[in-house]
Amino acid sequence: MSKTFTADALRRQMAAVLGAAGSSAEEARQVADNLVMANLSGHDSHGVGMIPRYVESKLEGGLQPNTSAKVTLDAGSMLALDGQHGYGQVVGVQAMEMAMARAAQTGSCIMALAHAHHLGRIGHFAEMAVGRGLVAIHFVNVLSRPVVAPWGGADGRFGTNPCCIGVPLKGREPFVLDFATSRVAQGKMRVAHNEGRQVPPGYLIDQHGRATTDPGVVVVPQSNGLLGALMPFGEHKGYGLAVACELLGGALSGGGTWHRAPDARREVLNGMTTILIDPQRLGTAASFEQEALGFIDWLRQSPTAEGFDALRVAGEPEREARAQREREGIAIDDTTWDEIVSAAKKLGVALPAAG
Repeated sequence: MSKTFTADALRRQMAAVLGAAGSSAEEARQVADNLVMANLSGHDSHGVGMIPRYVESKLEGGLQPNTSAKVTLDAGSMLALDGQHGYGQVVGVQAMEMAMARAAQTGSCIMALAHAHHLGRIGHFAEMAVGRGLVAIHFVNVLSRPVVAPWGGADGRFGTNPCCIGVPLKGREPFVLDFATSRVAQGKMRVAHNEGRQVPPGYLIDQHGRATTDPGVVVVPQSNGLLGALMPFGEHKGYGLAVACELLGGALSGGGTWHRAPDARREVLNGMTTILIDPQRLGTAASFEQEALGFIDWLRQSPTAEGFDALRVAGEPEREARAQREREGIAIDDTTWDEIVSAAKKLGVALPAAG
């Protein structure tokens, strides 16, 4: 069973919870808007279902509301910032605004952001950049319980470590490629578990390193107190990209990498290294615009394969989901909604029960 909400209703309710957790009205609105946009985009894993995790992290003393990104290095086209455990949806935007302004001045910017609490959907930051005509490349690591196994390994050693690339397309909607380097995002397993669904073979191993289709193995501790792990996408290729995200998003950003025993803390920290490029300043803008559109048009001439209704490029599924969910509402399964209601109750906020 699920409960359906309008986007506006969800924004108001989540902002109330975030405000009760200590955020200013503006910060609560910004974080709530970001979470609901993830739901609208079809990425429920990064949507309002994260609220219980945020509340738990705040109560533990990990997440720090009303915290801004601090500049630790400003050297021309290079910026380094410390998110100071503030909401990633806030400090990430602050870091991107600085980086985009710098790219407008110098033609490019390498920006490193360390110690941001959960950045949420990385595609949001790429969308900011392409909206200003910039190419954006993001490498991100995750400092939380390690939930992804290395290719050839039998337990979790790192996080879902997303990679994201945004490319503006003149006169068209942009190309925005945003993906976890695991077969699926950890949050999608939480959603599947809450909805009582099994997942396809090849996604997961259990706490003994054996293949399973039960998403619960990475959501709740198993009989021996251990958890299973997600598998990387693309076998050794996705594994290699995950390691690159750990080294670039974590080590290079200054935020650190994961190399310790798991614990029960609910804090989720991200490091992100971002590269922004202005095609106009690079001197290739005319050919870039022509060749990019020419290639996209060439792709679309491919016949639609059996089992598909259309050929899509990255960014289109999210835009289609937004249109549909704005029109039909956002469905939240009862288990997830009950978790949100329980988290709100801890802060003295009453939300309507599921059902």
